[in-house]
Amino acid sequence: MAALFGARVRRLRTAAGLTQAELGDRTHVVSTRITQIERASGAKPTLELARALDEVLGADDLLVELWPYVYREAFPDWSRKFMEHSERAVAIRQYAAHVVPGLLQTEDYARAVLKVGRTLSSKEQLEERVALRMGRQERLGAPDRPELWVVLDEAVLRRPVGGQAVMREQLTRLLGTSAESHITVQVLPFDQGEHDFMGGSLTVLTMPDGSEIAYTEGAHDGQLIEDPDEVRSFVLTYDRLRAAALPPLMSLDMIRSVMEDNHRGAKVPSRSERRRLAQEQLQQSGGGRLRGGGRRIPGDRRPRP
Repeated sequence: MAALFGARVRRLRTAAGLTQAELGDRTHVVSTRITQIERASGAKPTLELARALDEVLGADDLLVELWPYVYREAFPDWSRKFMEHSERAVAIRQYAAHVVPGLLQTEDYARAVLKVGRTLSSKEQLEERVALRMGRQERLGAPDRPELWVVLDEAVLRRPVGGQAVMREQLTRLLGTSAESHITVQVLPFDQGEHDFMGGSLTVLTMPDGSEIAYTEGAHDGQLIEDPDEVRSFVLTYDRLRAAALPPLMSLDMIRSVMEDNHRGAKVPSRSERRRLAQEQLQQSGGGRLRGGGRRIPGDRRPRP
């Protein structure tokens, strides 16, 4: 894709009668950067540069539309293959343990999630990743949109990613899925206890030919599973998670309840306040005696004087 992008830039530049140096001047980069792009060598073009090239060369957004495919080549093979399969899938089933899946993230929520990545090198790269993620959501509105079924761990709702305002907007987005017939959201509550996929996330893709592919993801890596026997095992795991989760309408009620709690200003006490509350609870608990700095003496059951 980088080679295709470079070939398009070269053809458009030649048609416009511009040298590499002239194109560089007009897009505010050195001429060697244009050379690298046309030869598909060196760093890949940024989204900002793709937009500038599009404008200067009159490409009618051709280069901007190609950019996500070029940028994707920077991702590991397993991640890139998963994105490619996702774009063709007719059904997507996901279990998310920690954050809202990318297809349902708001822009601010996505930015908060992506900025904690270990591989980010600049604010520009962060915005490129946000743009790529938002671009992937466009398929949910396309004529060939997939059926999307998402099971969220309760922790996803209660972790205020990006702060309360960002989280409230994200919860509102989840509630809005009730009006989208091709999207179903369920919540797996804490009181369900342990389950087969604690600590990770799982996606099952159904392809146009009816075959299925599974994808598991941790904090810093992922694995694409295509072996039919292994995939069947993951499909069974997903079905168990879906069965244990709250029904869709009850799930929406829970999301609404969490959002209302946030709106009322519910928050976790500060560390110092938690320490003070702990001291009060110790002092109010029966049977123990406190000395000096307030430490409780284990096993001390002597009556108070």
